[in-house]
Amino acid sequence: MSQGKETTVLGLSLLVTAGLAGGGYWFFSQQKSAVAPSPSPTATSNVSPQATTGATTTPTPITTPTPTNAPAPTTANLSLDTSLPNPSILEMDGSTTMVALVKELRNAYSQANPNIPTTFGLPDGKPSGSSQGLQNLVNGTVAIAATSRPLKAAEAQAGIQLVAIAKDAIGVVVGINNPFKGNLTKDQVRDIYQGKITNWSQVGGTNLPIKVINRATTSGTREAFQDIVLLGQSFAPDSPNFITWKQDETTAILQNLGDNGIGYATVSQLEKQEIVRIIPIDGINPTDVVAVKAGKYPISRSLFLGVKKITSPAAKEFIELALSPQGQQIAQKLGFIPMQ
Repeated sequence: MSQGKETTVLGLSLLVTAGLAGGGYWFFSQQKSAVAPSPSPTATSNVSPQATTGATTTPTPITTPTPTNAPAPTTANLSLDTSLPNPSILEMDGSTTMVALVKELRNAYSQANPNIPTTFGLPDGKPSGSSQGLQNLVNGTVAIAATSRPLKAAEAQAGIQLVAIAKDAIGVVVGINNPFKGNLTKDQVRDIYQGKITNWSQVGGTNLPIKVINRATTSGTREAFQDIVLLGQSFAPDSPNFITWKQDETTAILQNLGDNGIGYATVSQLEKQEIVRIIPIDGINPTDVVAVKAGKYPISRSLFLGVKKITSPAAKEFIELALSPQGQQIAQKLGFIPMQ
């Protein structure tokens, strides 16, 4: 055999030997990996490993801290169908508590959406209270309802979705000339509005009958007060000196307290009033923002914007504005407690 042929045969032998060795290594390595446990994910891994049973698992999301100026988490829960066309006018109605807040939000919205004017209140720009505002939303008369109370069962069944945009405290007030300058407990306030306490002398004041002024039946503040203070029980309108206001308004009630009346309203409507004095409840003043945030003041609630689950992009944008840093700053400026 020539030298060239010997070289060729030798090369072929080496290739065959290498192939067999490599194949044997691959075979044994595969067999080993089939029985060896999978390594645990490293500490720097951001997702969970896929399951080996054939089912697909959802990767674990990376957890990052929420920036302090980020929108409230409620925005993530907005499951709205925005397939309706934008209205020529974005009409709203509802809570008198939220008049100033909605007005400021409308101004901010108009700057970003100058082609979609907004209104608040029916008829003639006068808000008709939380209950009627929600009813107008159910009927399709308005696109957004402002409410200072949660939904009732029938309203929820009608496809209404609420989004909390701020928190608020309800203050109990007397006229500035009322001789009573003490503190009341929440139980005493309940007894006053249920006709069990009828004279100021029963709570440490002078011998004067208590004129009890209750808000209108359409008032969201009234419903919140009834739920929180009266624990859902009934008022006592047949008691002596018990007055139920016909319209949902605050100024007229405060003007009629006199020297023996008692009433209640959202704190943002009371703080700058010179004709009334806010009564501490259980030793806590509702103007103490820290105490209200901490849940120490016993009469507080959330404020909401409501829309139908099938709505327009314009309505959803208004709610998103209310939850944005700009909207939350507006709420805080007006004396409400932001959701952030």
